[in-house]
Amino acid sequence: MARPFLPLHLARPFDPTHRFETSWLVSPRVLFFIRALLSLYAFTTLLFNIGFTCAREHGLCVTAQNSFSFFTVLSYWGLAFYFAISAFHTFQYSRRQKRGYQSASAPLNRFPRPLQWLHSALYSTITTFPFLVLIVFWAILASSDPTVLSTPYSAWSNISQHILNAVFAFTEIILPRTAPVPWDHLPLHLLLLALYLSLAYLTHATKGFYTYAFLNVESQGAFIAAYVFGIAVAA
Repeated sequence: MARPFLPLHLARPFDPTHRFETSWLVSPRVLFFIRALLSLYAFTTLLFNIGFTCAREHGLCVTAQNSFSFFTVLSYWGLAFYFAISAFHTFQYSRRQKRGYQSASAPLNRFPRPLQWLHSALYSTITTFPFLVLIVFWAILASSDPTVLSTPYSAWSNISQHILNAVFAFTEIILPRTAPVPWDHLPLHLLLLALYLSLAYLTHATKGFYTYAFLNVESQGAFIAAYVFGIAVAA
């Protein structure tokens, strides 16, 4: 049986048993509703954060603009878009199945090979990076920030982006029939982390702030290498 995560020249046909659109526990229709709800919540969180911070800054939106330099926010956008895309494919599969098509399929099965691989690559990141965000935030960052849970808004925002993100990822791991992420996706994860590290220091060079305190060269020195290595191992 072909595995959906194999390299493009090996995975033929792509996902022949529709693992991406089906579940061990619920029907495709219920899986669609769950994914759509999680996507709606994630997008609501992201857009509300943008609107709230812009309102506090009288429309300047500096905080909202800077948020796109944070790994937490970028990975949360990835979650939101993945659940939206997967909900669409699951809905299409469920609709064809309900109409009695002998070979129900989703648009994903007819996509060009590169797009199919990108979908499986996105799945591998949204089921990995949220746990990395959870661990790094609560183990390293939260202890030095007294404002994390100080107000209803900050508590809701931080719980949504640093706890519920992992809950969403865990749901996506256990609920669908999608095959486990293979080891050959590890280079992709390391590449994305390296690109983010470049973005973090580019942000410091252009905007004058470090996205995360443990990346501060002046205060952390050689400990930065230990932090980066530890995060890479966790990924």
